[in-house]
Amino acid sequence: MAAQLYKTDSGRLFHAGAIAIVTVGLPARGKTHVSRSLCRYLRWLGVATQVFSVGNYRRERLGSVVSKAMFDPDNEEAVAKRVAIANECLEDMISWLQTGGGQVGIYDGNNVTVARREEISKRLLAQGIHPLFIESLCDKPEIVFANIKSVKVSSPDYYGWEPEAAVEDYENRIKEHEAYYETINDVSMPFVKLINVGEHLVVNRVQGYLQSRIVYYLMNLHNRPRLIFFARSGMSFNDRSYKVDAELSPEGWEYAEKLKRFIIDYRSHKESPESKSADEERSLSVWTSTQKKSRQTASVFSEENVAVRQYSMLNQLNPGEVDGLTPEEIKQRYPEEMMRAKEDPYRHRFSRAESYHDLAVRLEAIIMELEREKNDVLIIAHETVLRCLYAYLFDRPESQIPQISIRRGTVIVVTPSAYGCKEARLDIQG
Repeated sequence: MAAQLYKTDSGRLFHAGAIAIVTVGLPARGKTHVSRSLCRYLRWLGVATQVFSVGNYRRERLGSVVSKAMFDPDNEEAVAKRVAIANECLEDMISWLQTGGGQVGIYDGNNVTVARREEISKRLLAQGIHPLFIESLCDKPEIVFANIKSVKVSSPDYYGWEPEAAVEDYENRIKEHEAYYETINDVSMPFVKLINVGEHLVVNRVQGYLQSRIVYYLMNLHNRPRLIFFARSGMSFNDRSYKVDAELSPEGWEYAEKLKRFIIDYRSHKESPESKSADEERSLSVWTSTQKKSRQTASVFSEENVAVRQYSMLNQLNPGEVDGLTPEEIKQRYPEEMMRAKEDPYRHRFSRAESYHDLAVRLEAIIMELEREKNDVLIIAHETVLRCLYAYLFDRPESQIPQISIRRGTVIVVTPSAYGCKEARLDIQG
């Protein structure tokens, strides 16, 4: 479970019962990307969420290497096997929602026929679970082909395959599903249609606050290639004090110039072709806080015509009474508070201070803006802020957040993908 912004005794949030999100669509339409991204966001909010992938169940039971006949709609034996596996996955999700402490289960499969969706809906409603269907549609061949190349070639189904052979095999699998695909037309059921990975949305019979939050998140989601850079601000004349808000030291200005040169060089020479958008060159923007050392670290990018945005939400965690003190000094002056901080470092706050939980709540708007952004972003901030943002992207538990290490002089390069974010930690001195 990632950092929870909200909690209740029952474990259920927003006066919502159990919800099952059922994905619908042909292969290579972004269903896995939607499932995993939505799961990460809901878990960050504190909603107990889990993805139940029919594809993973199939691989666990039949292995990654399957014959073409397994996806032949005319092969009755193969169809029966796939249906049995899909039903096992569905039943496990229902059991988790009923007795496993879950609130939102995401049933990640194709579910391309009316009959199958009706069967799933009846099964869920009979157990008191609210279904919400999310259909991924795409009428742009270039998007489908880009998705096949960038996502499906790296799918567990194609480990060890030559890229060309994997693309050809997956295109054949799509054609086999197209033969019996039926789009959602039943307006009596709640559904969201995602067209061209979020270019357009159609929403039908979505009710309740949590479901509305899900729709809002989907409105901001996309799968365009981009990079997210994390870097700490440079050293100031009084680096330990939050209240003083000191300006950059000479060493801090030198660091800012090195950071600028590193980011610009990395984007111009070291980006892989796969990370670039097929239709246009991505721009770069720098997001930073309103504190002096962060603003000044980011200011050097303006000289390169890079847009710099300041957000007060990105200000560092307010340490309150312990501002400017070393850990040893805090232990001597506030021994009981230090003990409580060790017991719950995520939620504990010193007098007149913020906790990491307070900071995470403050960053919620930044997280949504980050999901919406389609270009590259460099976030320059204090280590406390970067810890929270890193934990969101990598779905880290809240207990780990205060211990996440982000060293000054290291740039974290995050590459979002359908199967989770990847990271590279690079030294700007190199």
